Amino acid sequence: MAFRFEGIDHVQLAAPEGCEPEARSFYGGLLGWPELPKPERLRPRGGVWFRCGPHEVHIGVQRPFVPAAKAHPAFVVRDLAALRLHLEGSGVRIAEDDSRDEEGIGRFYAEDPFGNRLEFMERIKSMREV
Repeated sequence: MAFRFEGIDHVQLAAPEGCEPEARSFYGGLLGWPELPKPERLRPRGGVWFRCGPHEVHIGVQRPFVPAAKAHPAFVVRDLAALRLHLEGSGVRIAEDDSRDEEGIGRFYAEDPFGNRLEFMERIKSMREV
């Protein structure tokens, strides 16, 4: 093939109209992701963009809004246990999932303020140790 994929530029999550303050509080404040400026032409659409490691997460306004209860992005974390404690301490409900423990992957799920499912994961062991 003449083309090839190089990776993912961004993930977009939907949110209701007027979501920006809550998105900034959750993604920017609680998770500590830096906010990115949206291009001027896209600002009237609403929403807000963030940086997560080398990637971007775009929170976009969807009308009518329906949260993604099953489909989700998975974010790789260093010190998953510390993140879990941080989120729980802020009142975020955690859903445990040990189904990948045998692979050496720890993970849990949480929801953003809009009900979108988010997965947070960490490779506990290298594949050579499993």
